[in-house]
Amino acid sequence: MFEHATTLPLAFWLLAILATLLVGMSKAGFGGAAGSLGVPLMALVVAPPFAAAVMLPILLIIDAIGLVVFRGRGDAANLRIILPGAMLGIALGWLTFGHVDARWIRLLIGIEALAFAFDRFRAARAVAIAVPSAPTLRPGIFWSALSGFTSFVSHAGGPPIMQYLMPQNMDKMRLVGTTVIFFSVVNFSKLGPYAQLGLLDLSNLGVSLLLAPAIPLGYFVGYRLLHAIDMRGFNLVTAWTLLAAGTKLVYDGIAG
Repeated sequence: MFEHATTLPLAFWLLAILATLLVGMSKAGFGGAAGSLGVPLMALVVAPPFAAAVMLPILLIIDAIGLVVFRGRGDAANLRIILPGAMLGIALGWLTFGHVDARWIRLLIGIEALAFAFDRFRAARAVAIAVPSAPTLRPGIFWSALSGFTSFVSHAGGPPIMQYLMPQNMDKMRLVGTTVIFFSVVNFSKLGPYAQLGLLDLSNLGVSLLLAPAIPLGYFVGYRLLHAIDMRGFNLVTAWTLLAAGTKLVYDGIAG
């Protein structure tokens, strides 16, 4: 199980540790907005399928931690809408796998993430106090289904679901708690379809386990940042992480 670890270059380990820290921080502190950067970072020096195989167990561990840390903090009204929507998106990704070009999906989601990030920058500069709004069924189903679909085909589910949740201006702890439950269900629900499609590669589990000590550090830092900043700061940092994720997705979509 560990034979792959001895042949990996130092650059991989440095980027993989950075990716693990970044994903943990993003999941704990900013609703997973930059979680889609984990695989691309590692894929700078190794093949993308290998990077995805290494990252999957890490994501599942992070999700399990999140379910404990944020227990009871999810927004039930939103979850009743977005969890069924996510299942629709995962089912669509499963049915259409091999028939869609993931490069174009990344490009479109990247453009959407950039537009939304700039809108969040504008909203963060607004003088008026943001007023919380209620969940809405049709937008919730649409954005959560898109998130489930893009998570399945290109590991980029963060920007779509944030586009639905952030304009509601809910408390930051409730927002992050909602995304923790959402992506925990999404990631664990992908295991069956991935196995059926032959995408579930656990041969590199040893590499994932060697990276596991970085998970609690990244999660701790993200969680402390979440408590340390106010709502305006939270929105600004989330906008920056969405900007970074969107830029990387657009680059990947163009470069192919």
